[in-house]
Amino acid sequence: MSKKQDSYYFQSFIACTDYACQAASLLLEVMKNFQLESLPKQMDAMHQLEHAADMRKHELLNTLVKAFITPIEREDIIQISQNIDEITDKIEDVLIRIYYNHIQSIRPDALELAETVVKCCGEAKSLMDEFADFKHSKSLRDHIIRINTMEEEADKRYISCMYQLHGACRDPIEIIAWREIYNYLEKCADACEHVADMVESAVMKNS
Repeated sequence: MSKKQDSYYFQSFIACTDYACQAASLLLEVMKNFQLESLPKQMDAMHQLEHAADMRKHELLNTLVKAFITPIEREDIIQISQNIDEITDKIEDVLIRIYYNHIQSIRPDALELAETVVKCCGEAKSLMDEFADFKHSKSLRDHIIRINTMEEEADKRYISCMYQLHGACRDPIEIIAWREIYNYLEKCADACEHVADMVESAVMKNS
């Protein structure tokens, strides 16, 4: 297999992770400058990113079907592409839940959790930038460790958010709504960690 064909898969991983980064940045921007009347247009913009990411993933998988030799195992390519796609999906899910739960204002601790998601996505992108050179990269492992650390930070923030929510809020409907939003924000960080774990597994199998 040519180096150009090898590069295609890794460049696709980078492109798909970049969509996740754009989605995370859009989500944070929406939450920081929250305007209820702007949500429908912002949801359209988010869905366009999610759709573009889906199209790139499908293009990759269509290429994989026709490939005779691949730079890493087929199952790893499939799983990594699906895990990256899951990040963007979960980010869109957060915005959808802000919308259909009729959220009127954004809780400050939710912003902190969203900022952690943006950092996780950025680190996942850096990981993908290094992935093509996994046999020689000296920083790949560091990116994986940082993503794991950020996911742990997201877990701690999630617990703190839930604690504050149940301690300060007396409206059961609001509690239910924000529980769901916090849950999906935490799932975004989990999705980044799943990408890192899958890359680590693929490197071990293909080194």
